Amino acid sequence: MEMNKQMFQQRKKQFLCGLLVTAMLTACSDTADKTQPVSHPPEVKGEVYLAPDSPKKAYIKTAKLVMTQHPLLEPLTGKITYNESVTSRISSPVAGRVIASPLALGTQVQAGSTLLELDSPDVAAAEADYAKAQADLTLASKAFNRQRELYAGKAIPQKDLEQAQENFNATRSEARRAQDRLKNLHISAGRSDGRFSLRSPIPGVVVERNVNPGMEVRPDRDAPLFVVSNLKKLTLLMAVFEVNLNKIRLGQKLSVSVPAYPGELFPATVQYIAQVLDEKTHTVQVRCDLPNADGRLLPGMYATISVDSEPGDLAFVIPLTAVFTEGDDDYVFIALDENHYQQRPVEIGLRLKDKAVVTGGLKPDEQLVTEGALTLRVEEEVETESDKP
Repeated sequence: MEMNKQMFQQRKKQFLCGLLVTAMLTACSDTADKTQPVSHPPEVKGEVYLAPDSPKKAYIKTAKLVMTQHPLLEPLTGKITYNESVTSRISSPVAGRVIASPLALGTQVQAGSTLLELDSPDVAAAEADYAKAQADLTLASKAFNRQRELYAGKAIPQKDLEQAQENFNATRSEARRAQDRLKNLHISAGRSDGRFSLRSPIPGVVVERNVNPGMEVRPDRDAPLFVVSNLKKLTLLMAVFEVNLNKIRLGQKLSVSVPAYPGELFPATVQYIAQVLDEKTHTVQVRCDLPNADGRLLPGMYATISVDSEPGDLAFVIPLTAVFTEGDDDYVFIALDENHYQQRPVEIGLRLKDKAVVTGGLKPDEQLVTEGALTLRVEEEVETESDKP
């Protein structure tokens, strides 16, 4: 009986010792767990950390910063027109009736190509005048030669010879005038059919036609019968406000876009700056050379013109979606790595419709947050609020 009691006491002591050891190990484990540091990045003002699996990262887009030529002012609007140096508006110098089908629109012509033919009383009269002048000149020449022979034989006085010479000179001048009239009309001397061929003075394309078969035409007609132009060379007209005139100069290169070809840019060069200011609109008209080798641009098209800086004048041109404003300052976010973003103040020189020209605060090759800047800003505020005691 005594032995059983001793065994019970011994087992009780073993149980209590085991329980004590377990409690001590548990306490040590809890203490170790509480003192073990939690892995998280250091908190820095103006910086945001996103977890690698954060769903917010789907709204963040970045792009590498590269310095480029930048716009000097808001895009201008303009209109494409014919280049007047290679355009001719052609009217008939004589009255007449169209006797053949005029050349069709879109026809390619060379200098001297016939555009239409007329049956012209004016031409018939000019041919008759030339024929009469030539006949009169022949008679006057014979009379002068006869008088000169008579004078040589002392059969007539000198005044008769002088009168014959004067008549000959006047008749010769009239013959030259009649001949020049035919030459100006591009009519061969000796013809008498009264036909007139209207010709193109320059090579190009028939872009306008205001005449039909059988139509009566006159030299005093207001509208030209034909317009021929070289459409490989066009002119761009634009109006520049007085305040922006110092950003436009002769020979400056411009970039032109038209609605017909979205995303494409066509080069133009400033050729002429008007010397008179429009007092009503306070604008100055500017003419630009616009090459059109492939013929895709058409007169009458409206265009948007970008005026860029010189090739050596570079800046960062970023989308406005990357910029957010607080107070009087503008900010962007720079991606330091895939999960780490830094808020950065920037200086904006020109704010356009969807872009901004940044003149300070950024460096080349940095990763700019182009979309999702406001998402990061909200996340920054949440982190700041959670850090408050």
